[in-house]
Amino acid sequence: MPRYTPEQLARRNASVWTTVQGVLAPIQFVMFLAGLTVTWLYSSGIWIHDFYWITFFVTLKTLMLLLIFVTGGFFELEVFGAFAFAPEFFWEDFGSAIAMVVHLSYFVLFFLHLEESTLIWTALLAYLSYLVNAAQFVIRLLLEKHNEKKLRQQKTA
Repeated sequence: MPRYTPEQLARRNASVWTTVQGVLAPIQFVMFLAGLTVTWLYSSGIWIHDFYWITFFVTLKTLMLLLIFVTGGFFELEVFGAFAFAPEFFWEDFGSAIAMVVHLSYFVLFFLHLEESTLIWTALLAYLSYLVNAAQFVIRLLLEKHNEKKLRQQKTA
């Protein structure tokens, strides 16, 4: 089922927030890969021996997730008229909210001085929640690109 009406599609294509999201998303993915790698290296006892780096990368990833969530809100407001949880983006926003809760839970546990192993598992869960949420966006993007192609073919036919 198409996500955009023709008017919404025109607003999406003209929106600066579409470009912003297109720039931020790959940066966030690189931060995810870096954080996951650092967490794995620390857990394996290879090369990284300071737990600081895990918290550093979870912090960067959380800040990037927040930035993408806020700029995505401006995108939704411009295209759909709602800052968050527009019907067309409900599940993606729900997934983003879950990812944000899991990322923020790392800091709650960190400040409660829980064991490193608990923090490592929480960091890994945060990265997994991001990955699931990112997959939602990619799948919907691919489906919408397919729909746009069909619309263009119908116009030329």
